Amino acid sequence: MSKAEGPTDRDAPAGSGMPPSDAPRGGHVSLEGVHGSVEVPHHHAGFWEQWRAFVGPAILVSVGYMDPGNWGTDLQAGARYKYALLWVVALASLMAIFMQVISARLGVVTGKDLAQCCRDWYPSWTRWPNWLMSEVAIGACDLAEVLGSAVALNLLFHIPLFWAVIITGLDVLLLLALQSFGMRTIEAVVLLLIVTIGVCYFIEIFVLPQTRPSFLEMGRALAAPHFGQVGMLYVAIGIIGATVMPHNLYLHSALVQSRKLQKDEPSIRSAIRFNTIDSIAALTIAFFVNAAILVLAAMVFFGKESLTVSGEQLVKFSGESDWIRVAYLTLAPLLGTAAASTLFAVALLASGQSSTITGTLAGQVVMEGFMHWRIKPWVRRLITRTLAILPAVFIIGLRGDGSVTDLLTLSQVVLALQLPFAMFPLLHFTSSRKRMGTWKNGWFLLAAGWASAILITAMDVYGLPDSLRAAWQIIGGG
Repeated sequence: MSKAEGPTDRDAPAGSGMPPSDAPRGGHVSLEGVHGSVEVPHHHAGFWEQWRAFVGPAILVSVGYMDPGNWGTDLQAGARYKYALLWVVALASLMAIFMQVISARLGVVTGKDLAQCCRDWYPSWTRWPNWLMSEVAIGACDLAEVLGSAVALNLLFHIPLFWAVIITGLDVLLLLALQSFGMRTIEAVVLLLIVTIGVCYFIEIFVLPQTRPSFLEMGRALAAPHFGQVGMLYVAIGIIGATVMPHNLYLHSALVQSRKLQKDEPSIRSAIRFNTIDSIAALTIAFFVNAAILVLAAMVFFGKESLTVSGEQLVKFSGESDWIRVAYLTLAPLLGTAAASTLFAVALLASGQSSTITGTLAGQVVMEGFMHWRIKPWVRRLITRTLAILPAVFIIGLRGDGSVTDLLTLSQVVLALQLPFAMFPLLHFTSSRKRMGTWKNGWFLLAAGWASAILITAMDVYGLPDSLRAAWQIIGGG
């Protein structure tokens, strides 16, 4: 593969307020199949007309905030620590909103995704390590999708978990079928899945008396953040990794370019505005879904050793239970055990499959952006899924079925450890007038973005010994 020609850093005309001319050369654009495929109205069009055109990219990104990795960490947090880590879910969601808004801004203004920016504006020797770290993050995320889909198949069809993991490799066929319908259809399907999950949890928290939480107690937990119990920091890092996902920062900067954007100043302003609204709305919904999972896990599991379900069946659990495999019980008060098991399995399978779509798109973005390598989406999907299946098969084969939640949490911790390598370049570029012109981050985004990056990095470093210890226990069976 020949070395790519990076754009020159020509300054924009004085007083134009526009960044340098940075359009990728040679037709190498982000997600070529859908690039500029969605028409947008003139910037003078009405609010709702523009909103309908721009809404979508953040919905796809928000899928990653409600995938099996989030389910696993939220369930573990609620079951083990009740509401004590609810503040981490809130803080992580807030930091995710800042980062995704900034990522969308980068894509709109420069016409490039984050991977292309890193390739063009950093020394050439950084391409390989940056790409490899991005692939590790995508593989860790896909491991969570593998495990979630396998648990769903186990619940639905009683397939042994080991074989269910292997069967998940066939999801490449579903991905190909969905991609053939176009970006708008994928966005609509994903939105439907998100709404279905959200409505079920909303009813349980606000309607059913037996699962209605103490909002006063939740408020106290939010107002008094701490890591006072053993293992809390490790789970908190997992929640952050499951929420502020590194590959989503690459993906969002590419997805916004699926809109046919104009490069005049009013059009850029309009695109930034509506992508910001899109990000805030989608990720706020994702926060409420994740908070609901944690709260219901606390209500159903915390401080209990067993639960009597329909038919007088007694389900026993402990502080070390594999929470993802009994999580359907959080829906049992609303639907009964049988229906809850089915709906939970379908929702888990759906969230895993929809996250698989975004993971594959992110894989295309980083591979093409960093390395200028193009391969067919199904080949890309097959490679990623195979690499994710291998550790799952190894650990489950070694330790048995009771290690799914542990593996889920570990995969999200790996994501958190990768975050600084995506966050700092993103903030570096978007804080630069040379790269962004007058569209560089203002004082609020500048402060919020850098504070988020520094806080996450500090938690990663401080929690690294716990993370390594937990990884060794999971892999070694200790």
